[in-house]
Amino acid sequence: MTGTRFTPRDMLARLIAFDTTSRDGNLPLIDFVEAYLADWGIKSLRVDFEAGKKTNLYATIGPEDQGGIVLSGHTDVVPVDGQPWATNPFELTEKDGLLYGRGTCDMKGFLATALALVPDFKAAKLKTPIHLALSCDEEVGCIGVRPLVAYIKEHLPKPKAVIVGEPTLMKVVNAHKGAHTFATEVTGLEAHSSCTHLGVNSILVAGELLSEIGRIASDMRERGDPSGRFNPPYTTVHVGLIEGGTAKNIIPRRCAFKWETRLLPGSDPDEVPTRFNAFARTLEPAMHEVSPETGVRTDRTNVVPGLRPEPDSPAENLALHLAEANGTEAVSYCTEAGLFQEIGIPAIICGPGSIEQAHKPDEFIAISEMEKCETFMRKLIQHCVN
Repeated sequence: MTGTRFTPRDMLARLIAFDTTSRDGNLPLIDFVEAYLADWGIKSLRVDFEAGKKTNLYATIGPEDQGGIVLSGHTDVVPVDGQPWATNPFELTEKDGLLYGRGTCDMKGFLATALALVPDFKAAKLKTPIHLALSCDEEVGCIGVRPLVAYIKEHLPKPKAVIVGEPTLMKVVNAHKGAHTFATEVTGLEAHSSCTHLGVNSILVAGELLSEIGRIASDMRERGDPSGRFNPPYTTVHVGLIEGGTAKNIIPRRCAFKWETRLLPGSDPDEVPTRFNAFARTLEPAMHEVSPETGVRTDRTNVVPGLRPEPDSPAENLALHLAEANGTEAVSYCTEAGLFQEIGIPAIICGPGSIEQAHKPDEFIAISEMEKCETFMRKLIQHCVN
């Protein structure tokens, strides 16, 4: 069967035209990719995350009865709300060797290159299969890909290696931090603002907790990164959202905030929350003196495992060869690579574009990066036919 051929640039234009902001889903893009693959005689499998709205797609080019090389990437993008774009974020715009649009570097540039080369993958009569894994809801905590990872573990031949195409300027990354996300809710007691002795001000209690988070973050900075590989060179602690109160003259009953820690590989995942919760317990006796129904509750809402270095793993050796690189790097952002590693599949990160352009207005990827990615994948073809 013969379908429509696309250049990587033209395929990127098609992918960018789909608004796959995480909150809205990715089905139109998946429909397009599924039909495109079918036109080339390639079957694909959907593994839903949220039926009727968000799904993952997995396809194999080459022998279906053995594990091969997975090219993995997410289809969702972050919102453009409130960002001052100079161009339409969902229309590919070329200027001075750069391609602008939401998701160009994070990370539809990688997916576009892989999809554009599907006819070449198929024509090569691969001995080692190339698998395409397109996932959803990566941008909200690498949650959408988890059903796909579980399905691969339970039902498919174990892949030899996974290459996650997050933007690394086509450098080979063998380690990234893990992320633990927390939601803290302070329950106080409402009263008239003139009667502070009769209420428990949840916002003031939250302020004490936020100060403790600041102290923990400072201690993590001082401890540093023994490996010397990460930037910033320490475990980070960050607060991203806070809400509370109803009016200036009401002692607020509720204040809630969401925070995270991004851990260096090998760090104790319970150290930060244990210290935070111990401090919270010291605040509660004074709260309980006013009302026993007050208190502080913290839940761990998501965990994205870090990627541990595995020197000389099949994934690392392959990526170094394909990228013609002499060494590996480490990054501070998270990917699905750690999830694959958890089920025993060696994983590496290597993709076009710079993470510094991600999530910003006027996001772009350089055409030269797309070209480097294409060269990388054409070398992968040669590897898989031998």
